[in-house]
Amino acid sequence: MRNRFDMQLEELSAQLIAMGGLCEKAIANATEALKKGDLKLAKLVIQEDEEIDQMEKDIEAMALKLLLQQQPVARDLRQISAALKMITDMERIGDQTSDIAEIIISAGMSEVSDVKSISKMAEATSQMVHDSVLAYVNKDLVLARKVMEADDEVDRLFDKAKKKLVKIIAKDLGKQGEKAIDIMMITKYLERIGDHATNIAEWVEFSITGVHKDSAAMQSNVESNAENNAKENQE
Repeated sequence: MRNRFDMQLEELSAQLIAMGGLCEKAIANATEALKKGDLKLAKLVIQEDEEIDQMEKDIEAMALKLLLQQQPVARDLRQISAALKMITDMERIGDQTSDIAEIIISAGMSEVSDVKSISKMAEATSQMVHDSVLAYVNKDLVLARKVMEADDEVDRLFDKAKKKLVKIIAKDLGKQGEKAIDIMMITKYLERIGDHATNIAEWVEFSITGVHKDSAAMQSNVESNAENNAKENQE
Protein backbone atom coordinates (compact mmCIF):
# COMPACT_ATOMS: atom_id res chain seq x y z
CA MET A 1 0.00 0.00 0.00
CA ARG A 2 2.83 2.39 0.93
CA ASN A 3 4.62 1.71 -2.36
CA ARG A 4 1.49 2.66 -4.28
CA PHE A 5 1.12 5.83 -2.21
CA ASP A 6 4.76 6.77 -2.88
CA MET A 7 4.17 6.33 -6.60
CA GLN A 8 1.15 8.63 -6.40
CA LEU A 9 3.22 11.25 -4.57
CA GLU A 10 5.82 11.01 -7.33
CA GLU A 11 3.10 11.56 -9.92
CA LEU A 12 1.93 14.60 -7.94
CA SER A 13 5.49 15.96 -8.04
CA ALA A 14 5.72 15.29 -11.78
CA GLN A 15 2.51 17.23 -12.38
CA LEU A 16 3.79 20.15 -10.30
CA ILE A 17 6.99 20.19 -12.39
CA ALA A 18 4.88 20.27 -15.55
CA MET A 19 2.74 23.13 -14.22
CA GLY A 20 5.85 25.04 -13.17
CA GLY A 21 7.26 24.51 -16.67
CA LEU A 22 4.11 26.03 -18.18
CA CYS A 23 4.51 29.06 -15.90
CA GLU A 24 8.15 29.48 -16.96
CA LYS A 25 7.17 29.24 -20.61
CA ALA A 26 4.39 31.79 -20.16
CA ILE A 27 6.78 34.26 -18.49
CA ALA A 28 9.33 33.82 -21.30
CA ASN A 29 6.71 34.22 -24.03
CA ALA A 30 5.15 37.28 -22.40
CA THR A 31 8.58 38.92 -22.15
CA GLU A 32 9.45 38.06 -25.74
CA ALA A 33 6.10 39.38 -26.94
CA LEU A 34 6.79 42.65 -25.11
CA LYS A 35 10.33 43.06 -26.43
CA LYS A 36 9.31 42.38 -30.04
CA GLY A 37 5.79 43.78 -30.01
CA ASP A 38 4.59 40.32 -31.09
CA LEU A 39 0.81 40.36 -30.72
CA LYS A 40 0.48 36.77 -31.99
CA LEU A 41 2.81 35.55 -29.23
CA ALA A 42 0.90 37.64 -26.69
CA LYS A 43 -2.31 35.85 -27.68
CA LEU A 44 -0.51 32.52 -27.19
CA VAL A 45 0.33 33.55 -23.61
CA ILE A 46 -3.39 33.99 -22.92
CA GLN A 47 -4.02 30.48 -24.26
CA GLU A 48 -1.21 29.16 -22.05
CA ASP A 49 -2.97 30.63 -19.03
CA GLU A 50 -5.95 28.40 -19.83
CA GLU A 51 -3.63 25.36 -19.79
CA ILE A 52 -2.27 26.45 -16.41
CA ASP A 53 -5.83 26.83 -15.07
CA GLN A 54 -6.67 23.31 -16.21
CA MET A 55 -3.53 21.89 -14.62
CA GLU A 56 -4.49 23.53 -11.33
CA LYS A 57 -7.83 21.68 -11.42
CA ASP A 58 -6.19 18.37 -12.34
CA ILE A 59 -3.55 18.59 -9.61
CA GLU A 60 -6.11 19.70 -7.04
CA ALA A 61 -8.25 16.66 -7.86
CA MET A 62 -5.20 14.39 -7.59
CA ALA A 63 -4.16 15.87 -4.23
CA LEU A 64 -7.66 15.64 -2.75
CA LYS A 65 -7.91 12.04 -3.93
CA LEU A 66 -4.71 11.25 -2.04
CA LEU A 67 -6.09 12.89 1.09
CA LEU A 68 -9.36 10.99 0.85
CA GLN A 69 -8.05 7.56 -0.07
CA GLN A 70 -4.76 7.31 1.78
CA GLN A 71 -5.23 9.23 5.05
CA PRO A 72 -1.57 10.31 5.02
CA VAL A 73 0.54 10.77 8.15
CA ALA A 74 1.82 14.21 9.22
CA ARG A 75 4.77 14.63 6.84
CA ASP A 76 2.86 13.32 3.83
CA LEU A 77 -0.09 15.48 4.79
CA ARG A 78 2.15 18.56 4.84
CA GLN A 79 3.52 17.64 1.42
CA ILE A 80 0.05 17.32 -0.11
CA SER A 81 -1.30 20.42 1.68
CA ALA A 82 1.70 22.43 0.44
CA ALA A 83 1.07 21.24 -3.12
CA LEU A 84 -2.51 22.53 -2.91
CA LYS A 85 -1.23 25.93 -1.81
CA MET A 86 1.51 25.98 -4.45
CA ILE A 87 -0.82 25.42 -7.38
CA THR A 88 -2.89 28.41 -6.28
CA ASP A 89 0.18 30.63 -6.58
CA MET A 90 1.15 29.05 -9.90
CA GLU A 91 -2.35 29.68 -11.24
CA ARG A 92 -2.00 33.33 -10.26
CA ILE A 93 1.37 33.49 -12.02
CA GLY A 94 -0.45 32.32 -15.14
CA ASP A 95 -3.06 35.04 -14.63
CA GLN A 96 -0.38 37.70 -14.38
CA THR A 97 1.43 36.60 -17.53
CA SER A 98 -1.97 36.76 -19.24
CA ASP A 99 -2.48 40.28 -17.84
CA ILE A 100 0.88 41.29 -19.34
CA ALA A 101 -0.19 39.85 -22.69
CA GLU A 102 -3.49 41.72 -22.57
CA ILE A 103 -1.67 45.03 -22.00
CA ILE A 104 0.58 44.32 -25.00
CA ILE A 105 -2.47 43.58 -27.18
CA SER A 106 -4.72 46.42 -25.98
CA ALA A 107 -1.92 49.00 -26.21
CA GLY A 108 -0.80 47.64 -29.59
CA MET A 109 2.76 47.78 -28.32
CA SER A 110 5.62 47.82 -30.77
CA GLU A 111 9.15 46.72 -29.90
CA VAL A 112 10.22 47.71 -26.38
CA SER A 113 13.92 47.97 -25.70
CA ASP A 114 14.29 50.99 -23.43
CA VAL A 115 13.84 49.24 -20.05
CA LYS A 116 16.45 46.51 -19.67
CA SER A 117 15.28 45.71 -16.15
CA ILE A 118 12.20 44.00 -17.60
CA SER A 119 14.23 41.18 -19.16
CA LYS A 120 16.25 40.76 -15.98
CA MET A 121 13.09 40.68 -13.88
CA ALA A 122 11.51 38.09 -16.17
CA GLU A 123 14.61 35.88 -16.07
CA ALA A 124 14.83 36.18 -12.28
CA THR A 125 11.16 35.37 -11.66
CA SER A 126 11.22 32.45 -14.08
CA GLN A 127 14.24 31.03 -12.26
CA MET A 128 12.47 31.50 -8.94
CA VAL A 129 9.46 29.50 -10.16
CA HIS A 130 11.73 26.74 -11.48
CA ASP A 131 13.79 26.55 -8.28
CA SER A 132 10.80 26.64 -5.93
CA VAL A 133 9.17 23.63 -7.63
CA LEU A 134 12.51 21.82 -7.77
CA ALA A 135 12.99 22.47 -4.06
CA TYR A 136 9.60 20.87 -3.38
CA VAL A 137 10.36 17.77 -5.44
CA ASN A 138 13.84 17.32 -3.95
CA LYS A 139 12.82 18.43 -0.44
CA ASP A 140 15.63 20.98 -0.68
CA LEU A 141 15.28 23.52 2.12
CA VAL A 142 18.44 25.41 1.12
CA LEU A 143 17.12 25.97 -2.42
CA ALA A 144 13.71 27.05 -1.10
CA ARG A 145 15.35 29.70 1.07
CA LYS A 146 17.50 30.79 -1.87
CA VAL A 147 14.28 31.51 -3.77
CA MET A 148 13.00 33.64 -0.88
CA GLU A 149 16.22 35.66 -0.90
CA ALA A 150 16.05 36.09 -4.70
CA ASP A 151 12.85 38.09 -4.30
CA ASP A 152 14.93 40.99 -2.93
CA GLU A 153 16.72 41.26 -6.29
CA VAL A 154 13.40 41.27 -8.17
CA ASP A 155 12.16 44.05 -5.89
CA ARG A 156 15.36 46.01 -6.52
CA LEU A 157 14.93 45.67 -10.29
CA PHE A 158 11.31 46.77 -9.99
CA ASP A 159 12.29 49.88 -8.04
CA LYS A 160 14.99 50.69 -10.61
CA ALA A 161 12.54 50.33 -13.52
CA LYS A 162 9.86 52.32 -11.70
CA LYS A 163 12.18 55.29 -11.09
CA LYS A 164 13.13 55.41 -14.76
CA LEU A 165 9.52 55.15 -15.90
CA VAL A 166 8.35 57.86 -13.49
CA LYS A 167 10.88 60.24 -15.05
CA ILE A 168 9.54 59.43 -18.54
CA ILE A 169 5.95 60.04 -17.41
CA ALA A 170 6.92 63.35 -15.75
CA LYS A 171 8.55 64.60 -18.95
CA ASP A 172 5.96 63.39 -21.43
CA LEU A 173 2.23 63.07 -20.80
CA GLY A 174 1.67 62.08 -24.43
CA LYS A 175 2.30 58.78 -26.17
CA GLN A 176 5.63 58.11 -24.48
CA GLY A 177 4.06 58.74 -21.08
CA GLU A 178 1.17 56.37 -21.84
CA LYS A 179 3.64 53.72 -22.99
CA ALA A 180 5.64 54.18 -19.78
CA ILE A 181 2.49 53.66 -17.67
CA ASP A 182 1.75 50.41 -19.51
CA ILE A 183 5.32 49.22 -18.99
CA MET A 184 5.13 50.12 -15.30
CA MET A 185 2.04 47.93 -14.98
CA ILE A 186 3.95 45.10 -16.65
CA THR A 187 6.90 45.44 -14.27
CA LYS A 188 4.45 45.38 -11.36
CA TYR A 189 2.99 42.11 -12.63
CA LEU A 190 6.52 40.66 -12.85
CA GLU A 191 7.19 41.82 -9.30
CA ARG A 192 4.01 40.05 -8.19
CA ILE A 193 5.13 36.87 -9.98
CA GLY A 194 8.25 37.03 -7.82
CA ASP A 195 6.05 37.31 -4.74
CA HIS A 196 4.07 34.23 -5.77
CA ALA A 197 7.28 32.27 -6.37
CA THR A 198 8.34 33.29 -2.86
CA ASN A 199 5.00 32.04 -1.51
CA ILE A 200 5.64 28.69 -3.21
CA ALA A 201 9.08 28.49 -1.60
CA GLU A 202 7.57 29.24 1.81
CA TRP A 203 5.12 26.37 1.37
CA VAL A 204 8.05 24.14 0.39
CA GLU A 205 9.69 25.10 3.67
CA PHE A 206 6.46 24.20 5.46
CA SER A 207 6.28 20.81 3.73
CA ILE A 208 9.80 20.00 4.95
CA THR A 209 9.89 21.56 8.42
CA GLY A 210 6.24 21.89 9.41
CA VAL A 211 6.85 25.61 10.01
CA HIS A 212 5.43 28.38 7.84
CA LYS A 213 6.84 31.91 7.86
CA ASP A 214 3.56 33.71 8.46
CA SER A 215 1.88 31.90 11.33
CA ALA A 216 2.35 28.77 13.42
CA ALA A 217 -1.40 28.63 13.96
CA MET A 218 -2.02 28.60 10.23
CA GLN A 219 0.10 25.48 9.76
CA SER A 220 -1.90 23.64 12.36
CA ASN A 221 -5.13 24.75 10.68
CA VAL A 222 -3.95 23.56 7.27
CA GLU A 223 -3.30 20.06 8.58
CA SER A 224 -6.40 19.81 10.76
CA ASN A 225 -8.67 21.16 8.01
CA ALA A 226 -7.25 18.70 5.48
CA GLU A 227 -7.78 15.82 7.92
CA ASN A 228 -11.33 16.94 8.73
CA ASN A 229 -12.22 17.33 5.06
CA ALA A 230 -10.94 13.84 4.32
CA LYS A 231 -12.98 12.36 7.20
CA GLU A 232 -16.15 14.24 6.22
CA ASN A 233 -15.91 13.10 2.62
CA GLN A 234 -15.42 9.50 3.72
CA GLU A 235 -18.51 9.68 5.92
